[in-house]
Amino acid sequence: MTTSTLPSGRPLGVAAIGYAFMGKAHSNAWRNVASFFDVPAFEQKVLVGRDGEAVAEAAAKYGWTESATDLRSVIERDDIDIVDICAPGWMHAEIAIAALEAGKHVLVEKPLANTLGEAELMASAAAAAQARGVQSMIGFNYRRVPALALARELIADGRLGIVRHVRAAYLQDWLSDVETPMSWRLRKETAGSGALGDIASHALDQIQHLTGQTVTEVTGTLRTFVTERPGPNGLEKVTVDDAAWATLGMTGNISASVEASRVATGQKNSLKLEIYGSLGSLTFDLENLNELNFLDASLPVREQGFRRILVNEPEHPYLEAWWPQGHIIGWEHTFTHQIRDFLLAIRDSEAPSPSFDDGLQIQRVLAAVEESARNRSVVTGVAQGAESARGEASPPTPADSAPDQPALTASTW
Repeated sequence: MTTSTLPSGRPLGVAAIGYAFMGKAHSNAWRNVASFFDVPAFEQKVLVGRDGEAVAEAAAKYGWTESATDLRSVIERDDIDIVDICAPGWMHAEIAIAALEAGKHVLVEKPLANTLGEAELMASAAAAAQARGVQSMIGFNYRRVPALALARELIADGRLGIVRHVRAAYLQDWLSDVETPMSWRLRKETAGSGALGDIASHALDQIQHLTGQTVTEVTGTLRTFVTERPGPNGLEKVTVDDAAWATLGMTGNISASVEASRVATGQKNSLKLEIYGSLGSLTFDLENLNELNFLDASLPVREQGFRRILVNEPEHPYLEAWWPQGHIIGWEHTFTHQIRDFLLAIRDSEAPSPSFDDGLQIQRVLAAVEESARNRSVVTGVAQGAESARGEASPPTPADSAPDQPALTASTW
């Protein structure tokens, strides 16, 4: 589809690439979104994966009409209008660019790519596609947590006054055990980075999205605590970080800090956010995603204190579609909200948010953190415009930016 209009006389055809963790989460959203929200008609046409038997089983379980192992033939199909990329990051650039050039709307999981060069190419392809009415969006699903959407509204309405500083920490513990085996997430050639790209990218997106400001400079530190993991042929070297820390300079005279760890024993999936302003403060923890804590400093001191807002009222973002007030929703609902917003943007011929440009900005921050860490935490500027964090005048090709990246073949995805 090469125009902004919906296909004449038929629903939008959707193809999803990948059926593991993110493929399952996205499939659940596609299966449920029309039951709760008024969205354009669509069909779950095909689920794509490398293992024919496994992807066929997943397609039947997750509500897809059919399965396939030939990615390129699926992208070329006339009955496919949307490509939802749930595959690992090293595949994002090639799949997304091919789909956009074929006139398909594209949703891709975060981070946008494994390298800054690839992210720049993707953003360029998205801009060219949008000029033809083809939309694209990156999946920072935590923007669709109702409590965080409410937090953004409160900040935009001035309830916090002048935002001064922000603290963000995304902590998990699934790698705390030294016997946890190797996976693609622990190899730089397939994952790009570790906790930095995997979960710090979410925290960084929230810092910028909630405040409406941009990170301009960083000081960064990366650490790998477990340097070898059991692999199929013995111990294998871990080539990404287990944890990352950074202090951030931002526009709007805001200072911020971000911490991310996949070895924080006892922390299962905790994205903690603290936003401090001249007139109030907000705190949030993803492990209590229905709750937002708000302090109104305009009240008399004797009445001040953080109050818990249970974000389950029909007046709260997205909640009008779900259950009676007080009935909590879960992590999976953020993906349903994401699909809803993406479909409405396609219907209305509007650019979805977050865009590939937003994803590129996060990629630039990630690259600056890595550069700072390599240089013993020296203050490092975040590249803007067409410049990359390496000072290049134009983006490199994917091959130049990641010489050890696996080739995209039917046997590797």
